[in-house]
Amino acid sequence: MWPKLTFRQWVGYAGFALVLLLTAAVAVWRGDILRAGLDPQIPFQTYKPPAAPDYASEDAWALLNARAPGAGPAHVFFIHSTTYDGGSDWNGAIDDRRALDKLRSVVLPNYAGPFASAGDVSAPLYRQASLYSRLTLREDAREARAFAYGDVQTAFDRWLAARPEGPIVLVGVEQGADILDRLLHDRVARTPSLKARLVAAYLIEGLTPVARFTQTPLCRTPAQTGCALSWRSVEENAEGEARRLIRRALTWNDRGALIEAAETPIACVNPVTGSVDAPISQARESRGATNATNLEWGARPALQRRLVEAECRNGILWRSRLTSESFRTPASWADQRKIPAYNLFYADIEADVMRRLKAWEAAED
Repeated sequence: MWPKLTFRQWVGYAGFALVLLLTAAVAVWRGDILRAGLDPQIPFQTYKPPAAPDYASEDAWALLNARAPGAGPAHVFFIHSTTYDGGSDWNGAIDDRRALDKLRSVVLPNYAGPFASAGDVSAPLYRQASLYSRLTLREDAREARAFAYGDVQTAFDRWLAARPEGPIVLVGVEQGADILDRLLHDRVARTPSLKARLVAAYLIEGLTPVARFTQTPLCRTPAQTGCALSWRSVEENAEGEARRLIRRALTWNDRGALIEAAETPIACVNPVTGSVDAPISQARESRGATNATNLEWGARPALQRRLVEAECRNGILWRSRLTSESFRTPASWADQRKIPAYNLFYADIEADVMRRLKAWEAAED
């Protein structure tokens, strides 16, 4: 027979049960709750974006003509990934402190760093679409992402005007890869003089349909120039993450709007082999992974070689799971949905761009 409970005991047990219920609810719907907190909850058509950057000012550039000791002759244009989470804005201001800190401490050393040996590197700040805009297929989010392209196009035109000659390397990471896709299609492919100057284009951690690489083809040999490398890496056996990425993949239509990529094949070039025809690489071929976070520009990071196996399969670059503390998953929910705070293909990219630059120079002689 159950003992008789007092009113106070009933209240205590009920309160305890409520806490358990709320804890379970937060665990189940935590992602939805955090995602909702990043929603600006205003239609993009009535949204007033932050002030436009002035690319005549150095303040509008994260890097401008940055050169490492002994760098080569290339001009590198780097379009950074998402560092602004969202909340009150669809597009982040270029002087948002938290976004700038993430860009300078994580993105530039890990993802622009591999190109430092090739030449001078310039990276425009732009009114980037928020992380939230990449977690939903709403039309407002698509418009925010398309809006960001306008800033980068303006910066690109100014950058080109100051560099009328010489080899160029174009790099876009995640959101930057989406923007670079359109730059290649709308600007480079339609300008023969630019096509002739292109060493290679790197669409890093981006999902870009194969059909977009008609005028700028995917690289078939490690020394080919004027071609593109594109990949999105996912840890082996993380099929759920891969499905979410593919489901949210967008591509540009001829009117400059983002539409769902649907069932179209996604491009994947293994950065270790540098060839769309060589999709598989073994760990022994890996030239060096690194976590270059907080490293000063031009400083050489410590590399861990022969570490990463990778394979392009069904539009995804599947890579081996790593247990090193240098490559641990971030604790922040938002950071888990951005590109990794390390680069598993740092030395592979570095070797690739230098090899193609050498081939471009040889063809010009």
